[in-house]
Amino acid sequence: MDVLSDVLLAVRLNGALFFDIDARTPFATESPSTDEIAARISADHDHVIGFHVVTEGACWAATVDQPDSALLIRAGEMVIYPGGDANILASEPGMRAQPDASRYYHPVHQTLPFPIEVSGDGSAERCRFACGFLACDTLPFNPLLEALPQVIHAPVSARSWQWLAGLLEAAIEASDGRGDAGQEAMLAKLSELMFLEALRAHIDALPTEARSWVAGLRDPEVAAALRLLHGRFAEPWTLERLGRELGMSRSSFADRFTTYVGMPPMTYLARWRLQVAARMLQGGSVTVAQAASAVGYQSESAFNRAFKRQVGQAPGAWRRRPADPVPARPD
Repeated sequence: MDVLSDVLLAVRLNGALFFDIDARTPFATESPSTDEIAARISADHDHVIGFHVVTEGACWAATVDQPDSALLIRAGEMVIYPGGDANILASEPGMRAQPDASRYYHPVHQTLPFPIEVSGDGSAERCRFACGFLACDTLPFNPLLEALPQVIHAPVSARSWQWLAGLLEAAIEASDGRGDAGQEAMLAKLSELMFLEALRAHIDALPTEARSWVAGLRDPEVAAALRLLHGRFAEPWTLERLGRELGMSRSSFADRFTTYVGMPPMTYLARWRLQVAARMLQGGSVTVAQAASAVGYQSESAFNRAFKRQVGQAPGAWRRRPADPVPARPD
């Protein structure tokens, strides 16, 4: 069981590359908070993550609320804003621009990404970067999103960059109005691959004293427990049984898991079961009773109470929710 992949699938991670920006010094671009534009980017998800990947040159990246904490982003590196913070990319720290929310929409007669040239001296230093978004669900439970920092700055490994850069360049060059078949789907998957690559780099770079869900993925005992809970979530687990499986005492296991993950093992299991059930129900192919049984509940009424307490609505209402269409540009 690959726990990270399991979570990314369960929260329906879905990427989109929106802008290919060719900038010349001096320049500044500013992206609004994804709370302002999420419904226009992905109406079928409740959270949107912003990211930028530099493909040529270098620039400075900062959140709008912390402009003094700018980071230098070089070619082959990404900056990700898991919380969707408004942010700035500029040729020098401290520069600002005016965000244009009207640019954020799914075009009907044009293929993403939108090419944009940012003003500056045509002979000046060039920086090229791609900007995109990753939509995901937060409900009922997204342990990854809760464990990520405000900003992730991570390089793409040299080995991965060789093929990622080639695919990215080929896809961007195809966005010339021809609308090549499958281009946006390829860019979406490419965005997700780059995000996963950055996550791996972030996890590898965490200090040994780090304590979070993502840090737990590299701790032998916690990672083993997470694999059990994700791979066999419907089984009647108890602390004693989990401890025996891991060769640990009940108290030692519970303390270690809670220190890393931020909640007791049985609480985590209960929330993850609801996440799995929510995805089953969202497809509309199973009944509430079937979903409850599939994730280990012996009582449908107990499942209903737990689901409503966590999500804020009954599982039957969740199941009946219509799939929202992808929004187009407003008139």
